Amino acid sequence: MKIGFIGLGTMGRHMAANLAKAGFQLTVYNRDRSKTEGFGPSVEVANSVAEAARQSDILFTMLTDDNAVKQVYLGEDGIVAALRGQQAASLVIDCSTISPETTLAVAAALAEIGVDLLDAPVTGSEPQARDQKLTFIVGGQKALYEKCKPLFAAMGQKAVYIGEQGAGAKVKLANNLLVAVTLAGLSESMTLVRKSGIDPALFLEVVSGGGARSGMAEMKGPKMLAGDYSPQFMTRLMFKDLKLAGNFAEAQEVPMPAFAAVKELFQMACSSGYGDEDMSAIIKCYEQWAGLGE
Repeated sequence: MKIGFIGLGTMGRHMAANLAKAGFQLTVYNRDRSKTEGFGPSVEVANSVAEAARQSDILFTMLTDDNAVKQVYLGEDGIVAALRGQQAASLVIDCSTISPETTLAVAAALAEIGVDLLDAPVTGSEPQARDQKLTFIVGGQKALYEKCKPLFAAMGQKAVYIGEQGAGAKVKLANNLLVAVTLAGLSESMTLVRKSGIDPALFLEVVSGGGARSGMAEMKGPKMLAGDYSPQFMTRLMFKDLKLAGNFAEAQEVPMPAFAAVKELFQMACSSGYGDEDMSAIIKCYEQWAGLGE
């Protein structure tokens, strides 16, 4: 089975590397060719999106946003154009975090040329991608999901089948909404205890043993303590996801007051120059408001 992987950013490069480690025959492509270096001689590097698509039985994409997905799939030199009339990839798996509307538009364009799509965004950031601890949130035909379980297992610890096409995208947006709200609560709490003169490391120790325990406290608490905002998942990308979640909620006519506050917080963080830092950098907004120094 020949596997293709397009998009070797913070997450994609680790995901592709883990597929190669698992022994799959792999072809990779990235617009910035420097990101294709270091995979070893067993991994083939394609010169274009079209070449990667035509050399694959199953093709993965891991892209930044809706615009990137539309360009890679629907553009003049994109996946749909490359596969039209070709005996090549019959299944494409998109792991990008995008709107359900874009997912369905891409799925429809692929269906017209006889190619299936699974939308399979992931939970986790760079450490989970590196350590094969991602969770795949999968929408599409269940039989195709079952077929791809070995691929998901090579890159993650869990794959959850959600339902029809677009279901994976919807659940991913709801998941990231919860992540953002939890991270905001953690930032407020840590700032409060620090301003009162209490060691926030002790606060995190307390949190780890009670009902406030969370993945955000475990993953981002240590980064906040260390003042390490090197990006595992950038603030501006979470802000992008929150905007998508807001559109999704509006379409479903679901009021989300917590979301509204958190979206504004992430916009402030981006406007303050923290957009390219890890999303845990939102705590710097709280520290400034509380009058705490660097």
